[in-house]
Amino acid sequence: MDTLKNTDRFYLSDGGLETWMVFEEGFDLPCFSAAVLLDTAEGRAALTAYFERFIALARDSGRGFVMDTPTWRCGAAWAAPLGLGLHETLAINGRATAFMAAIRDRHETAQLPILLNGLVGPAGDAYAPDVALGPDEACLVHTPQVRALAAAGVDMISAMTLTHAGEAAGIAQAAAEIDLPVVISFTLETDGRLPSGEPLDEAIAEVDAWTGAAPLHYMINCAHPDHFRDVVANPAPWLDRIGGVRANASRMSHAELDASEVLDDGDPVELGALHGDLLRLLPNLRIIGGCCGTDHRHVGCIAGHAHRRRAA
Repeated sequence: MDTLKNTDRFYLSDGGLETWMVFEEGFDLPCFSAAVLLDTAEGRAALTAYFERFIALARDSGRGFVMDTPTWRCGAAWAAPLGLGLHETLAINGRATAFMAAIRDRHETAQLPILLNGLVGPAGDAYAPDVALGPDEACLVHTPQVRALAAAGVDMISAMTLTHAGEAAGIAQAAAEIDLPVVISFTLETDGRLPSGEPLDEAIAEVDAWTGAAPLHYMINCAHPDHFRDVVANPAPWLDRIGGVRANASRMSHAELDASEVLDDGDPVELGALHGDLLRLLPNLRIIGGCCGTDHRHVGCIAGHAHRRRAA
């Protein structure tokens, strides 16, 4: 994964896949799992169109693209809620990887590197630590999905929207055991802390200590920049470990988002401008994209500000 260590190359990611499919495309996603889109021709076409918009942004702006498999809620812990067996759930991870690999193969060039990212989500609620796992337990829970994605050919694993350090360490360990690059992304509340109450710097330090600094880097996702800008405002060595941000367009709290029946897509132009500060504050930031409520408009605005900041 030397490409992710090259700070001269920026990578874009997509936006809020699940919120786009529910609110803009009208799909029903049981357990908010985008993996069900693979089951129909309509769903597969929507996935293709969705990702090709972001691939075009990356190509036109001279960046690489980190392309997620739609497997955020397709781990062992979600088999029963989805009405599936473990074997069937793991097979879906393989199908998802093959589907996304075909999209990559149609678009990747020397000027447009595309990293196939095996996406892993928390075993419980992404907005609240209803399931608190220690590192060893989390490793057991997540190892089947991590290994299924690895066997299917992903380039890396990213664990997104994690609520506490213990689960993050277990996922990182599961990937490290098979020498698969792994990125850990925490979600933050409006006070800039993890839903567990842990400060971000302490959570990163704990995971690095438990795993021998196994993650390539850390990310922040599913939080508006206003929620965490003060947390990263003062220079400190731990900020070097943050390599990506996928922010929400909405300033709502997680509780408010969970209860909302309409999509708050915020202001794409404003969100892009706010990333100018983040690029200044986070020296190793090299993956940028969106999360809940964002789409290609938001990521395009973010990419534009990133281009101007880097050029300056």
